[in-house]
Amino acid sequence: MREALRQRLSGNEIMVGLMLAIGCALAWLPLPVALILTVGALLVLLILLHPTVGLLLLMSIIPFSPLISVPVGSVRVGGMEALLVLTLAAWVLRMASQRQIVLPAAPLILPWLLWLSACLLSWTQALSLGASLSETVKWIEMLALYLFALATLGHRHIPWLLGVWFIAALAQAALGLYQSFMQVGPEGFLVFEGRLLRAYGTFQQPNPYAGYLGLTLPLAYSIVLWGIGRPGTWIRAPQLGQVLLFVPAVISLGAIAVAMYASQSRGAWMGAAAAILVASFVRSKRAAFIFGCLALSLCIIIALGTINVLPTGIVQRFADVIPAMQVSSIATVEVTDANFPAIERLAHWQAALDMWRDHLWLGIGMGNYPVVYPAYAIGRWRDALGHAHNFYLNTAAETGLVGLLLYSVFWLSVFWFSAQVIRVTHGMARAAAVGILGMLVALSVHNLVDNLFVQGIYLHIATALGVLTVLYEGKKGGSPSPLVPQKGILG
Repeated sequence: MREALRQRLSGNEIMVGLMLAIGCALAWLPLPVALILTVGALLVLLILLHPTVGLLLLMSIIPFSPLISVPVGSVRVGGMEALLVLTLAAWVLRMASQRQIVLPAAPLILPWLLWLSACLLSWTQALSLGASLSETVKWIEMLALYLFALATLGHRHIPWLLGVWFIAALAQAALGLYQSFMQVGPEGFLVFEGRLLRAYGTFQQPNPYAGYLGLTLPLAYSIVLWGIGRPGTWIRAPQLGQVLLFVPAVISLGAIAVAMYASQSRGAWMGAAAAILVASFVRSKRAAFIFGCLALSLCIIIALGTINVLPTGIVQRFADVIPAMQVSSIATVEVTDANFPAIERLAHWQAALDMWRDHLWLGIGMGNYPVVYPAYAIGRWRDALGHAHNFYLNTAAETGLVGLLLYSVFWLSVFWFSAQVIRVTHGMARAAAVGILGMLVALSVHNLVDNLFVQGIYLHIATALGVLTVLYEGKKGGSPSPLVPQKGILG
């Protein structure tokens, strides 16, 4: 009783202090500044009282983080980082106020810590400890956000989180389509003799932009499939929750598909195709059989070349890669507009392989690929581009064989755990789990030709892993979930 009274008084004191600060701001500061500070203060208070609000806001601003960030040294710091710190701090303060600072038991914690140990071990080989710290902090942030999601998210929060993902992706898709069709962007993004400009959103480049959209595509696809699988129930008893989740999923699915085509990102296309196939296969045995037959027939038709089943733009984009794969010397090959991206990637892949060869066990140090790259640059390809454009080769170069093996253990554990969640869940919960599995597949495939752990996308992935764990823990404990409805899409 006394403890509860003390907490209530403490909360009242904070409220009074905040109101006094707001009053002073309104009285003495210019109106625009006062309004910004007032809204900011109220937002901080809301997050302190309800940390999950911070997570929802964080997921909504991730794709727009470059618009609210400033460069600090070699990294950019802004609203996303500040909101992450505030959200995690609110969680810790809430536990401290209850005198219970307890980390939840997380199924993925051991392989995650093993991978982090490999990152730290690679520091012993680093030329730049600052670069190593910057990249390692990403994985520490991911782990912290994963634990936060597991500790604070309830089943009732998951539909809201999915809705935020759909709406954020829809906004990015709309922006990218505007850029593409109105040709608002760098001339270097023009393709097909200037008829189309590659969409890039707020990501500055088409590939991470399409990669971000490709993470949401399988999730929207899985939920739409589950929804249309019960048309009678949906028509008879629609509910507000059904509309708020199902409608954004349908709209974002179509918009994302068109925007990904406008991005002309081959890596994102491959990742999306693999994710859709996997999501279709695991949804049900009947769906697995139907999609297996369709995929086999499509492969046979493409191999025989008897029917042009793919759009010309997609065929041309992949056709441009084939000659580049046949070059004998990257340093002396003739570079054209068509083969430039492929040759550039091959040069960085070769540089990463050479780094790994010379530092087999522990690599060159986490985050040190761009630091060491000038010593391994091939021919005209002097720009390090930040990474090797292949996450696995980049990991091997920076953390060596030890790091590559421990990352493989971690990522295989993630897929194994995803399969366990799908096995024990039903209804909408299973649809969400299948969609997140598709998200992980899209990420894994796209990372063969890029590195998507950039611009907050890594926080998106950490939260998705937290959602998987919440679904699994809730089902294991037998607690009811609004994601396993008896009627309709959501309840």
